[in-house]
Amino acid sequence: MAAPIRREIRFLLNGETVTLSDVRPDDLLLDFLRLRRSLRGTKEGCAEGDCGACTVLVGRLLDGELVYETVNACIRFVGSLDACHVVTIEHLRGENGGLHPVQQALVDSHGSQCGFCTPGFVLSLYALWMREPNPSDARIEKALQGNLCRCTGYEPIMRAARAISSYGDAGRDPLALERADLKARLIDLKDGARVEIGSGKDRLIVPASVEDFADALVAEPQATVVAGSTDVGLWVTKQMRDISPVIFIGGLAELQTITDHENGIRIGAGVSYSQAREFLAQRIPALGPLVDRIGGEQVRNMGTIGGNIANGSPIGDTPPPLIALGASLTLRRGNDRRCIPLEDYFLAYGKQDRQPGEFVESVHVPYPAEDGHFAVYKISKRRDEDITAALGAFNVQIRDGVVASARIAYGGMAATPKRAKAVEEALIGKPWSEETVAAAQEVYAIDYQPLTDMRASAQYRLLASKNLLLRFYLETTGTSQPFKIKRYEEA
Repeated sequence: MAAPIRREIRFLLNGETVTLSDVRPDDLLLDFLRLRRSLRGTKEGCAEGDCGACTVLVGRLLDGELVYETVNACIRFVGSLDACHVVTIEHLRGENGGLHPVQQALVDSHGSQCGFCTPGFVLSLYALWMREPNPSDARIEKALQGNLCRCTGYEPIMRAARAISSYGDAGRDPLALERADLKARLIDLKDGARVEIGSGKDRLIVPASVEDFADALVAEPQATVVAGSTDVGLWVTKQMRDISPVIFIGGLAELQTITDHENGIRIGAGVSYSQAREFLAQRIPALGPLVDRIGGEQVRNMGTIGGNIANGSPIGDTPPPLIALGASLTLRRGNDRRCIPLEDYFLAYGKQDRQPGEFVESVHVPYPAEDGHFAVYKISKRRDEDITAALGAFNVQIRDGVVASARIAYGGMAATPKRAKAVEEALIGKPWSEETVAAAQEVYAIDYQPLTDMRASAQYRLLASKNLLLRFYLETTGTSQPFKIKRYEEA
């Protein structure tokens, strides 16, 4: 039976219920807050999700619990907020009308100079404090990866973050004390209806379920599907692209499950990086540190693994390791499904094996073999919150000193994420030795002819990618040389 249709978006903004029937598909949360609600503590810095000046909290129901996460309002669409709770800097308050503990800690630690970025820092520290009232320095730095400041040098902000709990009790924070009431209000907003606003091409759809989404996409095969908007947001803010009509799927719980499944992991297309991080790290440890280097915390809270695959970017961080592991995709159109190897999904630059009306429903990732070695290495100009220049993933089995199997994939080296098949052939059946690795390095040019761009030259990419194979060899054979200096062991 078709879902009932509602012609308005409904969400909570700080303490009030907002109902909007005049939302365009490309309306951004930052503009709504500043221009329509005069909530100007949320700032525009970069308009691409990098600087964190626009950070707000968005609370959503996840596995029956109300979870608050930092997001970038500059690339978050209003149409994605149905049945969510948006919290801005103006909503923070301390006891007796004073400053909130996060704000007071920053004041006393001299953690603000020009003040432009301060609201974003406050919200990021607030979200962390609610989860971990006494976080380690490693956790503080991770929470602040997506917040940039040009004034303070960060140490005063770190001092403030360490001191917050001396100013107040996270358990007595308004969002903690009011959690049950807020959860009930959001449950009331989830009425099982499909949201449709606008007419003709200029409209947005928020499906009621995965089945409703499948039907909507068959009817509107040219629609832009938006999950986390960490890419699509930039299509609007930087490229001025028309993305209408839009189908927002970020609220579909059925796409947000990650489970052990048939000797591997099944990841729903709507699972965010933050949701997946601990699950992946426990089962495939090399993926945990990789996720930590995808954007900042705000981007990881919004961006999805399915979206990273679906858009087919040659520098997406998740496809190369998933290809190296032998992952497969489930694609769905209506009620019909097909399963293909992930590496076959990428056909050419900007072109994927996805038919009109078809969408990525899930990805199945096999576990590495018990006698295998698996590693992922990302090269970028800046370690944290930076786009990949090149990324190599290695999945190699070695038996009795001989390479029994090898799956190697790279991003940033071709028009799509791509296997290094000539390199694999140069390794398989050979002794796992430095001589074999050196010979395999000579055939990289068969697999890859990288481009020169603002992130790296072609020569640098090719040389660095060759050296990643040597690094992998040294790490698997044992060496006293350090490859990576960790500031914090738990980071």
